[in-house]
Amino acid sequence: MADKRDYYEVLGVARNADDAAIKKAYRKLAKKYHPDMNKDNPSAEEKFKEVTEAYNILSDKEKRKLYDQFGHAAFDEGGGNSGAGGYQGGFGSDGTFHFNGGPGGGYQEFHYSGDNLDDIFDGIFGGFKGKGFGSGFHSKGFRTQDFEDNGGFFGGGGRSRSQEGEDVLAKVDVTFEEAALGADKVIHFRSPDGKEESLQVHIPAGIDSGQKIRLKGKGMPGRNGGGAGNMLLEVNVLKKPGFERKGMDIYTTVEIPFATAALGGEAIVPTLNGRVSCKIKEGTQSGTKIRLKGKGIVSMKNASEKGDEYAVIQIQVPKHLSPDARQKLTEFVKAAS
Repeated sequence: MADKRDYYEVLGVARNADDAAIKKAYRKLAKKYHPDMNKDNPSAEEKFKEVTEAYNILSDKEKRKLYDQFGHAAFDEGGGNSGAGGYQGGFGSDGTFHFNGGPGGGYQEFHYSGDNLDDIFDGIFGGFKGKGFGSGFHSKGFRTQDFEDNGGFFGGGGRSRSQEGEDVLAKVDVTFEEAALGADKVIHFRSPDGKEESLQVHIPAGIDSGQKIRLKGKGMPGRNGGGAGNMLLEVNVLKKPGFERKGMDIYTTVEIPFATAALGGEAIVPTLNGRVSCKIKEGTQSGTKIRLKGKGIVSMKNASEKGDEYAVIQIQVPKHLSPDARQKLTEFVKAAS
């Protein structure tokens, strides 16, 4: 018996080809070499089995890993583990397509309308959809999951395995205050089945841009009894004028009159929990930072830990002076020099 050809060579794909490229190549070759489309070509069935065997291996992550490491030797023992599924059958005159050795190993019968094989292969390889598999194509005793889990229409006939649904990623905008203090927020999204849904989501206090909230079971549905995946909400915190976040600390700018900076006094500072009064020392310079302990962002890991707020002092310079004010300021400059 001649040596088997490399499976990648059989399908005409690169060794780093992704699942979509492998499926596309198999679909094209299976259609080309199907025995019922090549009744005058006795070698077509062998080629059909060869491409199906290659697809069954390369479309299965575990089998592909073994093949990449050990080649055909990984499947030599027990002969036929990676075969084409024992295809026997064809199209009947009553508008049926039937074969033995399909998923589950038993007799399978498919009904189709029309004589266009393109429609049938589109139904077989284009992805089954609920009621019917394409134009006028439906099954007897065959499930959508069987096609997908067995690696193709003429797959290896193993038992269907449960598979968890995939996670989906969505983004949500939250205000500066919602992220800092926490909030319950109603979000609107389209579910995997296309329905518009609303859901109340808790925004944990202290969350920052780029972090994700996991909504269990709101992702893609599972298969063969597998649980649904999750929805991951990636948070984008909107900016708040006058505030800047750096980790768990907050920075804000506070303007004070020149006289307050020189003589001392008080200044009103906005915080996340309202306005507070801060003491300004005599001779405070522009750029001075006043620390408000515990007025920053709460830790998501430990609610008892909070950052600080820093009020950055900016001294107001009067744009217009009255003659009397100008005279007194001039006297002040002379006295201070």
